[in-house]
Amino acid sequence: MLPAWTYRDTGLEQEFRFRDFAAAFAFMTRVALYCEKQDHHPDWHNVYNKVHIRLNTHSEQAVTDKDIDLARKIEKILQESRS
Repeated sequence: MLPAWTYRDTGLEQEFRFRDFAAAFAFMTRVALYCEKQDHHPDWHNVYNKVHIRLNTHSEQAVTDKDIDLARKIEKILQESRS
């Protein structure tokens, strides 16, 4: 279903690598704009060209359909940013 994502401690996680900081930040910006519209926000951090994302519905303390949908959208944004 989401083979690139790892289920760990009630959340979905993935680390993304980009060519440089600007590409990583551009990706984060696109994801952030989508998340704001959905009112569903990831836990994430960025160091230079790496972005680590963790998805979990805090009110449920679990992965929900919202997280699965967001992971799919993040994958789509990733593909669009690399094409």
